[in-house]
Amino acid sequence: MPRRMFQVLICVGIFFGGVVELTAQVVPGTGRKLTRVGDDFEDVDWKWIPNGFKSSREQDEQVRRPTGYSSNRHWFESPKRGMPDHIVRVETPAGGLPGSTGALKIQTLNSGIPGFDSLQMEQDDLIMACSSRVGLLPVSRVPSCVSRVYLPPYERWEDRSGSHFGYRIDLKTTIREKKKKFFLTRNVKTEENYWPGFFVEFHSAHDGRFPKDEAYLLIRGNSAGHEMRSIRLSPGWWTLGMSMTPDGRVHFYAGKGIGDLTPANHLHSGMPYGYEAEYFATHFFNVCNQNDGVTWSTPFIIDDPSVYTLN
Repeated sequence: MPRRMFQVLICVGIFFGGVVELTAQVVPGTGRKLTRVGDDFEDVDWKWIPNGFKSSREQDEQVRRPTGYSSNRHWFESPKRGMPDHIVRVETPAGGLPGSTGALKIQTLNSGIPGFDSLQMEQDDLIMACSSRVGLLPVSRVPSCVSRVYLPPYERWEDRSGSHFGYRIDLKTTIREKKKKFFLTRNVKTEENYWPGFFVEFHSAHDGRFPKDEAYLLIRGNSAGHEMRSIRLSPGWWTLGMSMTPDGRVHFYAGKGIGDLTPANHLHSGMPYGYEAEYFATHFFNVCNQNDGVTWSTPFIIDDPSVYTLN
């Protein structure tokens, strides 16, 4: 049985009428690693196939098929927001995972609608093919995901205060809505997708509000979906992870370096947007920039993004 199977932190919940509820916080990376999904970028022939102009369904309802994908078919372009302009395998930066020779750099220039400079912050997505390869993962299996992320020195960041990078999950739940038909009102169940996760927020010393360059990890989010500021970040490698438990909660973890996450790395647990998670579909990355046609986003590097289940 894998060693990390036992890295489960049990916390006492709220006392209700003499009954104590227990909530399990499962450390991301606990259990069995799913080998049909994930990527270590060790294949020197790894390539991204862009397939023409990116999608921008969120902005103008245009998907522009065929969409982009990776040569190993483990990644695909987001039909909603499109793909980053620069997705390339690179040599693993110093301090990375032992034995790793390859990682993935993600950067973008023309975010948003192709050929149109909105002059505002836009974002592109890189999505891991997960549910198409292993199916939706019910939270009863206690799924989790982990990725190593390299933050470059501050002098290489886009000189803009705000969100620069996201690491998020695609979850599904069921909501009940009241709908009227003629004179009848009934409760209707509908499937709802939502996307909790992390954002990396940068504060630039050049905008007059901050005395020095600094970065923070934001968690999205609380029960209303609003972001919560968490730990201060520094350049170099970080390990980020999220787990989902059968009570529908999402648990957020982060640690400096490339070591396995531990209970000490726990940052927050809750039900983002007030939703009770039912299924994990995948995890994905966002890169953000000022869409002015000139300014490149910050060059982030990821390595060994993986998915696990406890059972």
